[in-house]
Amino acid sequence: MLWGCFAASGTGNLQRVEGTMDSVKYQEILGKNLMPSSGDFVIGGVFSIHNYVNTPENNDTSQPKAPRCTGSLDYREVRFARTMVFAIKEINNSSELLPGVTLGYQIHDSCSFVPVAVKVIFQLANGIEPVFFQNQSCSKSATVHAVVGESSSTPSIAMSRILGPFGIPLVSHFATCACLSDKLQFPTFSRTIPSDYFQAAALARLVKHFGWTWIGAVRSDSDYGNNGMAAFLQAAQAEGICVEYSEAFHKTTPHVKVQHVAEVIRKSTARVIVAFIAMGELLALLSELEGKALPPLQWIGSESWVTNREMLRFHLCAGAIGFAIPRSVIPGLPNFLLDLGPAQVSHSPLLTEFWESAFGCSLGGIQTPPGLKPCDGKQNLGDLQNPYTDTSQLRVSNMVYKAVYAIAHAMHSIICTDELHCNTSIRVQPQQVMEHLRKVNFSRNGYKVSFDANGDPVATYELVNWQVKDGHMEFVTVGHYDASAPDGQVFTMKKNITWASGQPQVPVSVCSESCPPGTRKAVQSGRPVCCYDCVPCAEGEISNATDSLDCITCSADYWSNAEKDECVPKPVEFLSFHEVLGIILTACSVTGACMSIMVAAVFYKHRDTPIVKANNSELSFLLVFSLKLCFLCSLTFIGRPSEWSCMLRHTAFGITFVLCISCVLGKTIVVLMAFRATLPGSNVMKWFGPLHQKLSILAFTLIQVLICMLWLTISPPFPNKNMKHYKEKIILECDVGSAVGFWAVLGYIGLLSILCFVLAFLARKLPDNFNEAKLITFSMLIFCAVWFTFIPAYVSSPGKFTVAVEIFAILASSFGLIVCIFVPKCFIILFWPEKNTKKHMMGKMP
Repeated sequence: MLWGCFAASGTGNLQRVEGTMDSVKYQEILGKNLMPSSGDFVIGGVFSIHNYVNTPENNDTSQPKAPRCTGSLDYREVRFARTMVFAIKEINNSSELLPGVTLGYQIHDSCSFVPVAVKVIFQLANGIEPVFFQNQSCSKSATVHAVVGESSSTPSIAMSRILGPFGIPLVSHFATCACLSDKLQFPTFSRTIPSDYFQAAALARLVKHFGWTWIGAVRSDSDYGNNGMAAFLQAAQAEGICVEYSEAFHKTTPHVKVQHVAEVIRKSTARVIVAFIAMGELLALLSELEGKALPPLQWIGSESWVTNREMLRFHLCAGAIGFAIPRSVIPGLPNFLLDLGPAQVSHSPLLTEFWESAFGCSLGGIQTPPGLKPCDGKQNLGDLQNPYTDTSQLRVSNMVYKAVYAIAHAMHSIICTDELHCNTSIRVQPQQVMEHLRKVNFSRNGYKVSFDANGDPVATYELVNWQVKDGHMEFVTVGHYDASAPDGQVFTMKKNITWASGQPQVPVSVCSESCPPGTRKAVQSGRPVCCYDCVPCAEGEISNATDSLDCITCSADYWSNAEKDECVPKPVEFLSFHEVLGIILTACSVTGACMSIMVAAVFYKHRDTPIVKANNSELSFLLVFSLKLCFLCSLTFIGRPSEWSCMLRHTAFGITFVLCISCVLGKTIVVLMAFRATLPGSNVMKWFGPLHQKLSILAFTLIQVLICMLWLTISPPFPNKNMKHYKEKIILECDVGSAVGFWAVLGYIGLLSILCFVLAFLARKLPDNFNEAKLITFSMLIFCAVWFTFIPAYVSSPGKFTVAVEIFAILASSFGLIVCIFVPKCFIILFWPEKNTKKHMMGKMP
């Protein structure tokens, strides 16, 4: 592209090589310096002033022609170029910065096209004259000491790769690609605008802040768009955000590609679109989307377009939000921009073209488009409303302003010994400017300027919202982002946001609705993690937050509530006096005890009657007393189990029942002995008299007492929280402690019961009037049947019903004894007294 010298020496000097091209052709290739100005030191400027490039078709029969910038002017880029001129003139008139030193400038147009940008940067570096002197050495320093530009990342990358080996610093005002922070590839690159790395992190936080987890993404198919979107997607993934689609295109791609992207947006379910895109691509996309039936879309913009007034004509972007460069004020710049007249304009090809384009008239220039009327001299820039004259929100212009001042401060530190003396004879090398540029730290108009080791400034942004006021779209600052602030203060909001289609509520953009507390997210197969089903937590598990990934298992003493969002204490279950079952059993127990007292009272009142005397009144009274204890011991099984109640209920039950069975056994033996005593020559009754009967009952009972004492000593019963049978509640029960002791007590009762039943069965055929063997047989039959069925019922009954079965067995067997043995006698005593005679008892009555 360049026929000249571009080999770098160790000191950054450029060495000219011989060329053979004539001056006219050489000038044609290099192009024109749009805004030149001489000075002691020269700063280069590169801006994307035109929107398109004219690339001629070349062949092998003629000299190749250079591409030429053409098309409409970007008025905002013209403002950037003029801002650079303003800053340089302000520095030249300053007595504090570079006093006595004049800065010059050379401003070129790259039209955001890499080949043109490369051509321009070689021209700035080499300072090519139109005439070659073949016999003269061309070793000299670069023409410019630093370059300001470019507005796009891709041309800046190409420019920086060329300037890097020569040590010429490039300070960009609008190239944000994070890749440019790599000092191994771009050692001389710096910028006054933050890197996209910080913007991507800020956008991800913004999306997360408003609860959007399902978004679409469009980007420019360039270094800016691809690197910026890659950084954003990485940050978004860390925040748990999913991307439904990510489309890339360039403004030079076929129109069918733009149509495809527009169709993807129209058919998508995401209602939020993050656009990391340059203005040219976005203009093409919005033009394609206009007029289509679209749902309300919330646009999230990067700094490249979110404050560009040319975009305000697209009402489908109303409510858009995005991070922008902070708004600033540059005193004197608005007047400087408007202070232009035909005389000044005619000295610059760029300003001439700008004037003719803005007013639609001709100044008589060589390249004036045909058909324009001559300018009459009455044109006034103050009457125009375009991006050039709009100084209400100087954002990127301030970045240009700070870039020029940063270069000036670097040069001041090289050639100036103090604030009043500077030596213009010092030969300043670009490498020196680059080294001092990294060390600058100053404030201008209230804005700090400094660079880190990567040549990046501190990342600060304004959150801008597109709001409609009085029928016009405006940029409203609603928040701030400061990467240097402490955690928790990086992102702040200060105003309400107007959302897409003027909605006051934050739009919803999720693949799946949030899972409420009590459920967990289950990812749908083959879809992103943001697409999920809400699965209710299992029993005993909870989730107390929205969108829980897992359910939490409650601790052993707790259980999940009905909503599965809180662990509540498990209900403790035991047989209580206050519940229906407890009341019924208590009533039955008290009834049985009262019945025993009534029987004892009847027997005591009629103790001298034959029927009482004939049935061994002492054993009868002892049996009635033991039955009353049996009825009352069932009450110890009701109520909240405690350490003492657990020991009492089992031991009291075992001892009272053995006492009861011993009495019945004694009565049975007495019946058998009495029958034997009626036989001639029998003296068996002397071996089983009243004293022996009492001793036998005492002996049988003491054996059970001994078993209970051993049981309580070795491993007594104790209250236990049973959590195995039911997961949702705690069964408070009495653990038997030693199973051997428990079954030994029951086994001893069963042994006595079987013995009593066998003896009573043997005596069943004795005369009815003489003994009560049949009644005892029936009672023991009931007793044994109850306790034989008790065992499987006791083992299989759950919770408090285990205790209820045990109480039922006690009451049933006790009622069986008292009803079968005593009720018939009481009936005779009370209602059939004529049978309560000695003759009748002896069987002598007909």
